[in-house]
Amino acid sequence: MKNSASVSHIPFPVMGLKHQSCRNSSSFSPLSLRYSTVLISALFFTSFYLFISPLRHVPEPGFLKGEGKRFIGDLRDAKFSWNKLCFGPTFEKLKLAVFSKTWPIGAAPGGMERHASTLYHALAARGHEIHVFTAPSDRKPHNDVHQGNLHVHFAANDHGSVNLNNDGAFDYVHTESVSLPHWRAKMVPNVAVTWHGIWYEVMHSKLFGELFSNQNGVLPGSMTELQEAMPRLVDEIRFFSSYNQHICISNSAAEVLVKIYQLPQRNVHVILNGVDETKFVHDPEAGVRFPEKLGVPANVSLVMGVAGRLVRDKGHPLLYEAFSSITRDHPGVYLLVAGTGPWGRRNAELGQNVKVLGALEAHQLSEFYNALDAFVNPTLRPQGLDLTLIEAMHCGRTVLTPNYPSIVRTVVVNEELGYTFSPNVKSFVEALELVIRDGPKVLQRKGLACKEHALSMFTATKMASAYERFFLRMKNPIYCQYPFPVDC
Repeated sequence: MKNSASVSHIPFPVMGLKHQSCRNSSSFSPLSLRYSTVLISALFFTSFYLFISPLRHVPEPGFLKGEGKRFIGDLRDAKFSWNKLCFGPTFEKLKLAVFSKTWPIGAAPGGMERHASTLYHALAARGHEIHVFTAPSDRKPHNDVHQGNLHVHFAANDHGSVNLNNDGAFDYVHTESVSLPHWRAKMVPNVAVTWHGIWYEVMHSKLFGELFSNQNGVLPGSMTELQEAMPRLVDEIRFFSSYNQHICISNSAAEVLVKIYQLPQRNVHVILNGVDETKFVHDPEAGVRFPEKLGVPANVSLVMGVAGRLVRDKGHPLLYEAFSSITRDHPGVYLLVAGTGPWGRRNAELGQNVKVLGALEAHQLSEFYNALDAFVNPTLRPQGLDLTLIEAMHCGRTVLTPNYPSIVRTVVVNEELGYTFSPNVKSFVEALELVIRDGPKVLQRKGLACKEHALSMFTATKMASAYERFFLRMKNPIYCQYPFPVDC
């Protein structure tokens, strides 16, 4: 195959520990600990200021509405998401090796697995030969999957390895985050990585978690994770150059990789996540049937919903406290909770205004979103791009979410699309009050605006088309030019 990258004779671990580093940064002497605490505190506040400074709902230069339609030139110079562009069909086919942490089995897997499944099914459907090296999300033995052009190879366990020599040469190797660890990636001539979360964002997740759990500063916690966060960030910045090309799933993450991680602008690209637009659709009839099946009272004034893993870092302690306050003042507000996790039982304790549904299949999720007046995402993790927000928007639902840069600069880009709040109870309650005050008619109008925005940016078709052009232009530089003769 022309210009194909041979990756034979190299054993690759299917999985790498998330943000794994070869060095241990947790050993401090008492003196260095005091010094590092002061230094890290200063760096934290500086980093935190940089993190929150772009939270205004103002489009920035380079991300203006319609900019993709005006772009002419080399795609490596595009400083906006490739989803804004319209790529035409191609007759050149690719053979890709892909590394993903896990592969979805059943209804419970998280967003990264569902993203991988959606993307590689779509690329295979476009005629490309895709070999995914992964592990099943349920950690049980499964036979390899061979569906047309899609080949999913399961490892025996988390520490299994795969020798790609059996499958010959590939045009390109792609890894979802550190599924292909950096010390292996540096040995591969053509490798690209999609980052679903970077340590700079994880660091702020830990900060928000600490601020929420220890609101008055009275707990005696050791703050070990916060003290070690900055050394971990330094380690990550050092190993990111092991990957040739970087794809970010939010505009803010791309800016961090260029300005803080100091990667070359031409090696950093933005391709936003997309979901199957044929499965997540606006369906008012389903929106009526679904709550009736669940026994939701017909006289409720407003139905809100939350979906995903019911765990602490997804913001369920924050949701619990805020919704406890809301139900006291607004007994007509109802909450549907889709997902599994330790906070399922705790959410059920909120009373008769809350119903916990467990894990839902994709078609059930679409009905679930359609049954809502507003979708709530209380996450304490300002990283990546939560698929539940995008799914709800496709179903014509406005969203209520924290004001993290990855969200307000990519998803909820203006107030017509939803509501945002700071990740604390007071701000969350104020946002919930505003949703209730606006009422169903305003929420419906905003939901339809969300649907239009999602269809223009967050579809599986646009995502797969952008990834296809990305790999084609790495194989043949002629595809760097936009528009190409076949492009829209």
